[in-house]
Amino acid sequence: MQRIDHPLLSNSLGSHRSLSSFHYGTPSRGPKVYIQASLHAEELPGMLVAHHLRALLEAADAAGQIRGEIIVVPVANPIGLAQRVDHKPMGRFELASSENFNRHYPDLAKAVFPVVKTQMGPDVAANVATVRRAMADYLHQWQPDTELQSLRRTLLTLAHDADYVLDLHCDCEGVMHFYTEEPCWPQLAPLAHLLKARAVLLAKNSGSGPFDECLSGAWWQLAEALQAAGVSAPLPQGCNSTTIELRGEADVTHAWAQEDAHAVRAFLQHIQVLSCPNPPSIPAPLCPATPLAGSETLRTPVPGVVVYLADVGQSLRMGDLVAEVIDPIANTTHHVVAGVDGVFYARVRDRYALSGAEIGKIAGATPFRTGELLGA
Repeated sequence: MQRIDHPLLSNSLGSHRSLSSFHYGTPSRGPKVYIQASLHAEELPGMLVAHHLRALLEAADAAGQIRGEIIVVPVANPIGLAQRVDHKPMGRFELASSENFNRHYPDLAKAVFPVVKTQMGPDVAANVATVRRAMADYLHQWQPDTELQSLRRTLLTLAHDADYVLDLHCDCEGVMHFYTEEPCWPQLAPLAHLLKARAVLLAKNSGSGPFDECLSGAWWQLAEALQAAGVSAPLPQGCNSTTIELRGEADVTHAWAQEDAHAVRAFLQHIQVLSCPNPPSIPAPLCPATPLAGSETLRTPVPGVVVYLADVGQSLRMGDLVAEVIDPIANTTHHVVAGVDGVFYARVRDRYALSGAEIGKIAGATPFRTGELLGA
């Protein structure tokens, strides 16, 4: 194992941060897997999973079981981790710019297409290498001018040539659920089943440039751009990335983190980046994959105290009562009901809501939303 500390651009005199990555195995020897935790820095379950996963990887490394390369970044956002307002963590948005740490990543397909379109040929492996080389050149030439941009560039430099990218997050309160792009789902379904996902949300470009889709989206977008340009060259889905929501913010326990770390190790064995005498069996899915465009975001049109009548993980039917919003001054109760059939997979932690506030999400099977599909 090798630890590398990557200095970030200093945003102020006398201050300096760095990002630490842990490298296992040998580059170019086999598949590459990149795993990072807590890009939204207040979402801590991923850090604990990374802690337990590192112990498993160190044992595998000592036993000579690593066939490829695995990179783990257990603290993917040192900027947000240090942000506090009134003693409360503020790790989702950078305070200096108000930008979401998991949005606004560059369009890699657009950046490298002019370079690769004349270099593609009939050899699949050569085409993949050409694209990854062009991505590396683009990232090398990118000169960030803020600390946040230097963080984004560093994360992409570590991950851009990975076959698999696992971005560990969590919701406010929720069950285990997945976000991934449609072209990645066949390759990542075993991981979702191993982690016992209760909801899987699929999209093809959900908008806003999140980290995972910056990496996986580049491949199918390049394939479509090449076809549109009349270039006949095979280009596979060279990166399969996912955002894994490890339940809720308060679900930081050794028992869950160890279970999740073992599930990730089983997936690494399944894709043969870790050798094992007997390939792991993949359990049956606990839910169907559903479109992100079919996910209903529940909102309350009135302010008040939120009382949930439905628990996360509960299967709901249209019209089922999800929550009551109580106005103790007017002595009124507003009912929030499910607008779709599906699993109630996430809800907010705060029990007081302003008018128009989001209070939960249901994974519906029928798409009905368009445009930007992710929240702020």
